[in-house]
Amino acid sequence: MSCPYLEYQQSSDDQQFDEQRAYCTAAGRFVQPMRADICNDRYELDHAEHCEIYLEHEDGTDR
Repeated sequence: MSCPYLEYQQSSDDQQFDEQRAYCTAAGRFVQPMRADICNDRYELDHAEHCEIYLEHEDGTDR
């Protein structure tokens, strides 16, 4: 299961992209492809264990 805070967007407020980009709704920003690999639980990674953005958002703390 992928991260519930991950979305793919084709544009931002003032830009159009050729390809969809990974956007983290918890962080409120676009994320790098390596971060999206964690969000999508690829390469034996788990967003609920390995993503500090997800962990901070879920427990309500700033790390």
